[in-house]
Amino acid sequence: MRRLPVYLVLDTSGSMAGQPIEAVKKGVQLLASTLRQDPYALETACISVITFNTEAQQITPLTDIITFQPPDIKAQGITSLGAALKLLAEKIGQEVVKTTPEKRGDWKPLIFIMTDGAPTDDWQSGLKELKKIKTGIIVCCAAGNDARIDVLKQISEVVVELKTADTEAIKKFFQWISASVSTTSKKVDLSKKDVSALDELPPPPPEVNIVT
Repeated sequence: MRRLPVYLVLDTSGSMAGQPIEAVKKGVQLLASTLRQDPYALETACISVITFNTEAQQITPLTDIITFQPPDIKAQGITSLGAALKLLAEKIGQEVVKTTPEKRGDWKPLIFIMTDGAPTDDWQSGLKELKKIKTGIIVCCAAGNDARIDVLKQISEVVVELKTADTEAIKKFFQWISASVSTTSKKVDLSKKDVSALDELPPPPPEVNIVT
């Protein structure tokens, strides 16, 4: 079975402490419970969670929807976005099955990167590693006013912003992720094509602004 890998790359630095990190935890739970009710997602989608603060770590390897357990995450430290991009590239390389002449591999991964601040490490070298890897659509989310949109635009053409990193805005972002994964699962199942453009995803809610 060809899988649709979904990578959530989440900023868990100290500035996310309190309401934002609680909202992110609830958002991941909402994502899992929503996708469990979708027959297409159940069949194809797998989720991995990578967090980054002073270090980047994969706290959930690529896991199918049925066995996925929302991880407990805490906010602390600084914003090592470069380390997260490097780790993301590494994990995609290890976990996503490549197509060979004998066998169709997995679909190109859907990636959602969410951050509320400026990177504190060499993000360019991490991005260089990520660019070597074949991915589907990458969505970068700037949560609140301190996120560096200029940096995110170099990582992806698709950048969205939440005016505030409050519970409601973060919840809406995760609802949109759920809808995007559901839509993509169905598309790959029916059209047998990778999803690689924003217009192939459902439109985001008003709380999630597309940065042009």
